[in-house]
Amino acid sequence: MLIGIISDTHGLLRPETLVALAEAEHILHAGDVGKIEILDELKKIAPVTAIRGNVDVQGECAKLPATEMVELDGRFFYMVHSVHDLDLDPVAAKVDVVVSGHSHDPGIVRKRGVMYLNPGSAGPRRFKLPVSVALVTAGADEVEARIVELEV
Repeated sequence: MLIGIISDTHGLLRPETLVALAEAEHILHAGDVGKIEILDELKKIAPVTAIRGNVDVQGECAKLPATEMVELDGRFFYMVHSVHDLDLDPVAAKVDVVVSGHSHDPGIVRKRGVMYLNPGSAGPRRFKLPVSVALVTAGADEVEARIVELEV
């Protein structure tokens, strides 16, 4: 199963993002959505699970949950906007992937059998960090992820 991971759109949905996520079978948005219409556009590609971030304090985005556990193709993804707010032990909870955002700095790290994935920011560029999303392939044998830097 191909899963698109996006975060920190801050109200900006770039055409390059839609192209990068076009083949996704499910999309996870790790917060700082900015405008609920972004989720509506992403739903045209695939089902979307989204959480709120620290900028999602008004309107429909403020109603999104702070965290979410999602099972996709037999794998568990735990979504939290800032990894520093992680409120459970991923190993004990049998989480395969912790999905976060907030820092705008993309990265994939494995600790104690758990993948920690930050897709970076798909919205406005911050400092000299790339504009990016991530793609995850989840299957019975393993979970693989890659950062996709957008040409903007």
